[in-house]
Amino acid sequence: MAEYLVLIYDDESAVAGAGEQESGRLLAGHRRFMAAHETALRGGNALQSTATATSIRSDGAAGFSVTDAPFAETKEALVGYYLIEADDLDRAVAIAKQVPTFAGGVEVRPVRTFD
Repeated sequence: MAEYLVLIYDDESAVAGAGEQESGRLLAGHRRFMAAHETALRGGNALQSTATATSIRSDGAAGFSVTDAPFAETKEALVGYYLIEADDLDRAVAIAKQVPTFAGGVEVRPVRTFD
């Protein structure tokens, strides 16, 4: 079996502007997702907003540039992830389709292994 990272992207303003009822429905959706796929899940977490991000880049001269901002500014931000185990990409995609979001989507990427 292979591991896949399911990256969850959503509109941060939709997440921040969600009322208690909407947020509760999303959380309940994630709990149902985790219960339905507990044998495939290897980990996962929600992330703080991009306002808390710190980006680090090499400056090309053996130093680093550190900025208080996300690496890339986009409408939909990375808000969380699940690490899953699946037989193949098709199964990973089938699982990822069930990840709840407000107004965003998910990206599935195989975890690269080194021998």
